[in-house]
Amino acid sequence: MNLVVGAGITGSVLAELIARVAQEEVLLIDQREHLGGNLYDEEVEGIYIHRYGPHIFHTKNLQVWQYIQRFSQFYPYRHKVLAQTKVGLVPLPFNLKSLELSFLPSEVKLFKEKLARYFVPEERINILELLQVQELRPLAEYIYEEIFKNYTQKQWGRSLEALDISVAKRVPFIYGYTDRYFDDFYEGIPLGGYTQMISKMIDHPKIKLKLKTSFAQMRSLAKNFTRVFYTGGIDEFFGYQFGELEYRSVKFEFRELGQKIYQPVAVVNYPNHPNYTRITEYKYFLPTPSSKTIISYEFPQAYYKGAQRAYPVPSILQQELYERYLQESKKLDNVFFCGRLGMYRYMNMDEAILQATQTFEQVFKRLQN
Repeated sequence: MNLVVGAGITGSVLAELIARVAQEEVLLIDQREHLGGNLYDEEVEGIYIHRYGPHIFHTKNLQVWQYIQRFSQFYPYRHKVLAQTKVGLVPLPFNLKSLELSFLPSEVKLFKEKLARYFVPEERINILELLQVQELRPLAEYIYEEIFKNYTQKQWGRSLEALDISVAKRVPFIYGYTDRYFDDFYEGIPLGGYTQMISKMIDHPKIKLKLKTSFAQMRSLAKNFTRVFYTGGIDEFFGYQFGELEYRSVKFEFRELGQKIYQPVAVVNYPNHPNYTRITEYKYFLPTPSSKTIISYEFPQAYYKGAQRAYPVPSILQQELYERYLQESKKLDNVFFCGRLGMYRYMNMDEAILQATQTFEQVFKRLQN
């Protein structure tokens, strides 16, 4: 029997593949009282609430899209985000419409002329690249100050410059009027919610699920399993012997409002608010006739033991520490570290599915040779 630790998207995909494709038994455990990990959602007043913040499935990978559709139909939701700036709400990522709302017509004309010298229409440009173009530095500095600087400081507890460049690339400047947050071809929200989707994914006679069960409770029995797939924190697995990896956590405050709509899109970012980073209104994700609405405020905070690990911190120092744990993990036989915590890497859902699939294929191919 295989042991899969963690019933989030990575662990659930692994369990499903081991049971269906390899035709082997799986014990899937999770220390929480629900499955789905941070994808967990539940229906309140006819609205599916994402308890750990908004999750929108999106991918360019057709195989991943086809795989996930085995377990749910998807509502064709297209994610749009606004940011509250000193001139009001503007589209995010910052685009030409945002530019027109933020500057005088004469300034807009000049910026557009300069942008045309360096970039092609609809190009997505990360803020650090834009800062390198001297002629466009006033625009880049405005976007940096209004959109990135304080948001990043709240979200990560440090400046954008102190983080890996991947952070700057996540929310680019768009040289065009595209107002979709993601540029992936496939995008949507599972009808019936993520929890129902994950439940269907692991609905297999060879999968046994045990909730409210931590790996610590099972550790002495781990040697009895053929393989262990571990999606928890790699530093925790090794008893923090090299030190704790740094994570950020998020506190959510939910409010039920007696009105149909609270804000014009599902997510509004507040880069310069002193406390929270964004407000999410969940009824946008799936069609609902509810006369009420539910919103959540997000308050980033430092991770502490007992809180949920939301984001691995992408810095050189933390990557070096992770590499020490990675080398230690290679000494183990038949223990495989997966997912964003096991691999200490931020992953979108499609990346998590792809990584879990690759792990499955590598492990079972190797064992069969």
